[in-house]
Amino acid sequence: MVQIGSYNTLKVSRKVEFGFYLDDGGEGILLPKRFAPKNLRIDDEVEAFIYHDSENRMIATTEKPKGVVGDIVSLKCVSTMGAGAFLDWGLMKDLFVARSQELVGMHVGSYYLVKIYIDEQTGRVAATEKIEFQLSNEELTVKEMDMVNLVAYRKSDLGYVMIINNKHTGLLHDSQVFQDINVGDKLKGFVKTIRPDNKIDIVLGRPGYQKVEDEAGKVLRLLEENNGYLPYTDKSEPEKIYAFFGMSKKTFKMTIGGLYKQRKIDFAKEGILLIAQ
Repeated sequence: MVQIGSYNTLKVSRKVEFGFYLDDGGEGILLPKRFAPKNLRIDDEVEAFIYHDSENRMIATTEKPKGVVGDIVSLKCVSTMGAGAFLDWGLMKDLFVARSQELVGMHVGSYYLVKIYIDEQTGRVAATEKIEFQLSNEELTVKEMDMVNLVAYRKSDLGYVMIINNKHTGLLHDSQVFQDINVGDKLKGFVKTIRPDNKIDIVLGRPGYQKVEDEAGKVLRLLEENNGYLPYTDKSEPEKIYAFFGMSKKTFKMTIGGLYKQRKIDFAKEGILLIAQ
């Protein structure tokens, strides 16, 4: 069963002058020649994204869209008309947003946070700005310490409301933000706390010592790339630590403390030194 708006692995059933037809159990889906891998042959399997062309025919492509059905992504508006707007999602055919699915009207050149879905009436891939009602914390599919995919949803008085795995919302507190964040940014993080009312607190990066172990390799690599010395200590400003290492000051202190105990680094007056192994 072919999934519209998703990647499908299909077998090549026949070759024509302008491309290849992929077996869908029917007449086949055209993979245009310009998108076909080199040396593609009949009976080969190919992973392709399936959607509808401007003439409402299913078509395959090896191009990678900026999102698939179910994803929440930030996309740029490239044109508008009475019936709605079109967004650039990385394919030849732009993604349509019906006027009824816009919030306050879209404008060419601006970016909008939308959810990609299949329109029930047309069967085509479409997008909607109306994603609030599709997000719920009533029945959670995550637990504390789970790694999650995040999309920045909006700024709040306490931090940033984040969309979790395209299903739930959580709060990334300002005290946990060490980088510039814009609406639509895709980030990785973990569930720090789930409150009794199912409100979720989010932290960027990896939880606990697993995160520290990952960051330890980064510190060692940066030391090697800088002749074994870096001018940063546990007294350095948090902003400078994050700008260089991409980690919070707390994580940095834990990381260099662990490396010191392992005798992989030493402390200098104004920095850290790599110990030759």
